[in-house]
Amino acid sequence: MKLNKNANTHILIVGLGLLGGSYALALKKKGYHVEAITRRQSTIDYALEHGMIDAGAAVVDPAMVARAELIVFALYPHVFLDWIREYQNLFTPGTILTDVTGVKGSVVYEIQDMLREDVEFIAAHPMAGKEVYGIENSDDRIFQNANYIVVPTEKNTEDAIALCEELGHELGFRSISRLSPEMHDEMIAYLSQLTHCIAVSLMCCHDNEHLVEYTGDSFRDLTRIAKINDAMWSELFFMNKKELLAQMDLFMNKFRELRDSLEQGRAEDMRAMMRLSTERRKLFDK
Repeated sequence: MKLNKNANTHILIVGLGLLGGSYALALKKKGYHVEAITRRQSTIDYALEHGMIDAGAAVVDPAMVARAELIVFALYPHVFLDWIREYQNLFTPGTILTDVTGVKGSVVYEIQDMLREDVEFIAAHPMAGKEVYGIENSDDRIFQNANYIVVPTEKNTEDAIALCEELGHELGFRSISRLSPEMHDEMIAYLSQLTHCIAVSLMCCHDNEHLVEYTGDSFRDLTRIAKINDAMWSELFFMNKKELLAQMDLFMNKFRELRDSLEQGRAEDMRAMMRLSTERRKLFDK
């Protein structure tokens, strides 16, 4: 299968939150036929009114599932797993499934093990988002200059992997990478989950109610992601517990090293850390 807007490739998005809605918006602009299933009729109504989808349903519509050639799941991990268990009988043979889930090791293998042999699941993780949620905040511009990770296993075909990468290009991502589920979870624990933990901790460790009146850009930038969906992120943390704990320990050890350099007056050690951080951060500006 290849994405073909001219042949009216049918794409179904299950879950129309921020990411699902942004996928719909981007793909409709590209000319694809996009349909959606989500829990609230008001969400479907919004998407239809704003031209984000061609059709939608607030219940699982067997005909809608059956005619989909590519299905994107934008659900909480546990909901995603339950959905596959209950409704995979509705898939048409040859359907390709992908997702936006923020953890992979505890999701990908379980889904591939339970999935029918005549459909294929190729996992993906769009490294894009906002600090706000819901379809009304959908914005396909979040994919520009962002990274997209494809997470194949030995059960995936090269055709499905290529299709998933093509989807990333169509959505507008700047960089597309391949990682194993294990390497994905290690990298995400460090690059995303740990940073959210740091931001939450910063906002919770000082109770001065006038902080907003004193702060500069550095604190605002560091805590931008502290406005957090507690239900979603706590689930992601627990599903990646081993890797996240390892990254938290790594951070605390390095923070202790910086603190000890300050306490003990070891200026050169402190400056060496600062020089290293400066050199590594420059790579992100290229």
